[in-house]
Amino acid sequence: MSLEQELKEEIKKRRTFAIISHPDAGKTTLTEKLLLFGGAIQTAGAVKSNKIKKTATSDFMEIEKQRGISVATSVMTFEYKGLIINLLDTPGHKDFAEDTYRTLTAVDSVIIVIDSVKGVEEQTEKLMEVCRMRNTPVIVFINKLDREGREPFELLDEVENKLSIHVRPLSFPIGKGSLFKGVYDLYQNHLNLFKPNKTEKETDIIEMKGLDDPKLDTYLGSDAERLRHDVEMIEGVYHEFDKQQYLEGHLAPVFFGSAVNNFGVQELLDGFISISPEPKGRETDTREVKSDEQKFSGFVFKIHANIDPRHRDRLAFLRITSGKFERNKFFHHVRLDKDLRFSTPYSFMASAKSIVDEAYPGDVVGLYDTGNFKIGDTLTEGENFMFKGIPSFSPEIFKELRNTDPMKSKQLDKGIQQLTEEGVAQLFTQDDGRRKIVGTVGELQFDVIQYRLLNEYGASCRFEHLNYYKALWMTAEDESKLAEFIKYKNNIAKDKDGHLVYFADSEWVLKLTIERNPDIKFYFNSEFKLETAQ
Repeated sequence: MSLEQELKEEIKKRRTFAIISHPDAGKTTLTEKLLLFGGAIQTAGAVKSNKIKKTATSDFMEIEKQRGISVATSVMTFEYKGLIINLLDTPGHKDFAEDTYRTLTAVDSVIIVIDSVKGVEEQTEKLMEVCRMRNTPVIVFINKLDREGREPFELLDEVENKLSIHVRPLSFPIGKGSLFKGVYDLYQNHLNLFKPNKTEKETDIIEMKGLDDPKLDTYLGSDAERLRHDVEMIEGVYHEFDKQQYLEGHLAPVFFGSAVNNFGVQELLDGFISISPEPKGRETDTREVKSDEQKFSGFVFKIHANIDPRHRDRLAFLRITSGKFERNKFFHHVRLDKDLRFSTPYSFMASAKSIVDEAYPGDVVGLYDTGNFKIGDTLTEGENFMFKGIPSFSPEIFKELRNTDPMKSKQLDKGIQQLTEEGVAQLFTQDDGRRKIVGTVGELQFDVIQYRLLNEYGASCRFEHLNYYKALWMTAEDESKLAEFIKYKNNIAKDKDGHLVYFADSEWVLKLTIERNPDIKFYFNSEFKLETAQ
C-alpha cells in the first residue's frame, strides 16, 4: 500500500476531541464513562465519592485525587467501533484555563458539558469564545438530568443565547430528577431505558423503533404522550440536523443524559462518531498544512513534568498534523534548527503509557524531553515553518518564591524550572537568578506549584505577594536607550529565555512609562510579534 493510501485510511479512522466545561459540570466523570463505553476501562472511577475507592483515570496527579478537580490536561486513546479516538480531558477551573486554551489548538472538535441545574456558566462562555475563534465544531452534552434541574427547552434556549450558536437536539430526556426514565435518541430514532448504574455499562437496554411502537406506552405509561408531543415540538421549532453547518461551527447538536449514572452516554458516543470531523490541517506562518500531506509535521501543545514521579521525566505532547510519525526516524526541530530522533514515543491512557512505532494525523504522542521543547515548537521532515495560534499570556498575579529549606536549594531550582516550562506559570529572575518571581493567571496555581515542589522534588517553599500590575516584555532598536532605562529601575527582570521584562506597578505608571520612553517598545506577550502595549 502506498503512503498516500495508508494516510487516507488512517485519517478516516481517527477522531481527536477535547471535553471542556465550567468546573463541576461533570467533565471528568463523562470522560470516564466514554472510556468505559469505549472498552478502555472496566470500572469507572468517581471524582468525588466515598463509596468508590477508585479515582478517575484521567485525574492521575496526587493533588487531583485529593481535591477532586482536574488541574492538567490528560490524553487518552481508545478504540470504538473500528475508530481510534483521542480524547483530551481538560481542567475546568479558570486558574488553569491557559492549559485548556492551548489544548483546543490540538483538537478537531469539542464536547461542551453543561450542568442541567446551573445551566451555562461563565467559564463555558469563555471557552466557547476560543472555539469560535477557530470555528471548532461543538457538541453540547447537558448533564446531571438525574437531579431536579431546569426544563430541557429552557436549557436549549439558554445555550443558543449565551453561546451564540444554533442548536439541534439529537437526543431528548424523558422526565428529570427522580422521575427521569431515560433518553430518546432522535438521530437513530430509538429509545433506551436505563437503570441507574454508577460504575459499569448497562447491559439490558430496551430498544424500540420509532415513536409509534406500542411498547413505548407499556414502558413509559403517561409519559409516552408527553414524549411524542416534545419530539413533535422539536421537529417544528428546530431545523433538520445539517452536518455541514455543524462542521463549520455554526450548529451545535445537543445530547442529554446523566454521566454519573451512564444515562445518555452511549447516544452521545454513537452520535459523536457518526458526525464528528476527521483530523484537519493547520495554519502555519508560511502556508496551510493539509492533514493528508505525505511529509510529516506536528507541534507541541503541552509539556508535563513527572508523569511518573519515580523517574522525574518530562513529556512533550505532540499533535501530529500531517504525514506519518515513525519511531527512531530523524525529524527537524524548526526553532532549534537541528534534527532529533525519538526512541520511545508514547501513546497514553492518562498516566499509563505504551510505546508506539508509528502514529498518524490526529494522534497525540508523548516525547521524552531533555529540555529541547517549548510550547508551540514545530517538528517537520525538513521544511521550515511554525504552526500558529498557540496562545501565551501576561500574568496577573506575582509572588516571590522563598526557599524554606536551604539544604534543598538545588531541588527547588530544578523543580521550579521544570514546572514553569509546562506553561501553567511563568518564571522571572532578578539579581543573576538569585531572586525568583512566579507569575500566574490564578491563585490556585501557586497551591499546585507548592504542592508539586514538595511532593515531586522534596523542596519546601513559601510565596510572598508582590504588588505588580502587569509584566511587559521590552525591546529597543537602540541598545543604549534600553541600558539607560534599566539602569534606574529596580523592577526589571529576565524571563526563562533571558528576555528583559518590566514590572509595572499600576495602569497609570505603565501609561506614563510608555509615554516617557518612546524609543522602547513594550509587549504584553512573550511572542513579540503579536501585540504591542499602547
